[in-house]
Amino acid sequence: MIISASRRTDIPAFYAKWFMNRIRAGYCNVPNPFNTKQITRVALSVQDVDAIVFWTRNPRPMFPFLTELERCGYRHIFNFTILNNPRVLDANSPDAGDSIRTFRELSDRIGADRLIWRYDPIVFSNLTNVDFHRWNFETIARSLEGYSRRCIISLAKVYRKSLRRLRDLAEQGLEIHDGTNCEIASLLQFLADTARQCGMEIFSCAQESDFSSYRIEAGKCIDGSYLSELFDVEVETRTDPYQRKHCGCDASKDIGMYDSCLFDCRYCYATGSHERAKINYREHDADSPSLLGWYC
Repeated sequence: MIISASRRTDIPAFYAKWFMNRIRAGYCNVPNPFNTKQITRVALSVQDVDAIVFWTRNPRPMFPFLTELERCGYRHIFNFTILNNPRVLDANSPDAGDSIRTFRELSDRIGADRLIWRYDPIVFSNLTNVDFHRWNFETIARSLEGYSRRCIISLAKVYRKSLRRLRDLAEQGLEIHDGTNCEIASLLQFLADTARQCGMEIFSCAQESDFSSYRIEAGKCIDGSYLSELFDVEVETRTDPYQRKHCGCDASKDIGMYDSCLFDCRYCYATGSHERAKINYREHDADSPSLLGWYC
């Protein structure tokens, strides 16, 4: 079983202590997001876990626990997002310079193959146009050269949860728009060329369109074949039926919960209310079997 930690929230940044408490306990409880009376007990013993895939914008709070994870035999990789968007879009994300330093430090510690850079999602706006993304992507990619072998990109899809928050940003001078076909084509070719110049394979995430003409293949943020090769173990490769239509990820068990991340990324589908997320974070108990509340 692959553990996803987590698409729904940033466990390494905000809930590292809880995560390690659950690793030591050998299980956690995860309520169904749409029916909290339905509780799933997820086994977390090293015998039950093929690999852990962390999703994060700041893995540094996990650093004190990495040695313990390794010593206990847990195989893990990080999907590390660095975007450097304007604060109006990413209100609380770490400074890009700090993120790059953290990325390099983590890469030195666990290896470039276990650290995947996500430039995802790409939002087009009056403040983040094609020229912005070309400059921004290249700046970050050059800084990460030699520290990662893989990059994952996607074009932003606006979900119902985030639509209102994005519309509200117009009062702050941000106007979201769809890139034109010519703009998107030009950008994708530039991203592909730049990634390869920096020694990275580049993949797309959950895209309806085919980007293979730009040498960007459809990727998997949770890729059983890659994990099998990386750790020399047999990991199940079965498409996850619970993800978006165009998501290619292999099946995993996500142990996070919605409305619990404090980064306040305005386009995020996992947080419907930043105020609710702050309340949930304050009430979080690191000793609870579940991330939020006390679901036994």
